[in-house]
Amino acid sequence: MTSTAPAPAVGDALAGVSTILVVTAHPDDVDFGAAGTVATWTAAGVDVVYCIVTDGDAGGSDRSVSRAEMAATRRREQQAAAAALGVRDVRFLGHPDGRLTPSIELRRDISRVIRQVRPDRVVTQSPERDWHRIYASHPDHLAAGEAAACAVYPDARNPFAHPELLEEGLEPHTVPELWLMATARPDRVIDVTDHFDAKLAALRSHASQIGEGDGLEERLRAWMSGTALAGGLPDGRLAEAFLVVDCR
Repeated sequence: MTSTAPAPAVGDALAGVSTILVVTAHPDDVDFGAAGTVATWTAAGVDVVYCIVTDGDAGGSDRSVSRAEMAATRRREQQAAAAALGVRDVRFLGHPDGRLTPSIELRRDISRVIRQVRPDRVVTQSPERDWHRIYASHPDHLAAGEAAACAVYPDARNPFAHPELLEEGLEPHTVPELWLMATARPDRVIDVTDHFDAKLAALRSHASQIGEGDGLEERLRAWMSGTALAGGLPDGRLAEAFLVVDCR
């Protein structure tokens, strides 16, 4: 007997969603994984905030560039990429790039941002390794996803977790939804065809990582058209996919 997984749901009901927080390990992670979707949200009037866990100082391959200079460059690039999508609030936590773990300190720091922003939805990287797409499963991605999931439940909503946050005047906040990108088991597909140019512009902002971006558009179109077809969208459409977790 063969079981067939249900096709992912298509589209996004934004009723009651006014603020979304995106948590990723590095500058450029959100742009590879969800920039088209972010652009659809900001176009609909949703306030999107980024929380970038590291400065990406271990990125690039030019050894003549100091790590402090790389960190500053990547912060600027991420801010430019965010602006291309209509995102104005970008927060950096400054944890070590390439050595990230889902520590209690990282959970606390993400919980702090959740309590400050009080989002209706948190988007982050999948904490589960995808053996079919190993590049999406960088150890920092897995650690950021695990820490963000723990911050959503139970930390940010628990007044007795991280008591120093209460001392800072930050009351608990319950996030209703957690969206995971770069997952092997998506159940939600977002048609981002109309925002592909914005995604491409955001990614091209990360010049220290992609250089001139030769072949970038072609690779993105091939990848995103496959996602769209797998989600049941017509030929010619482009999509991003997520696993949606009800956390109410």
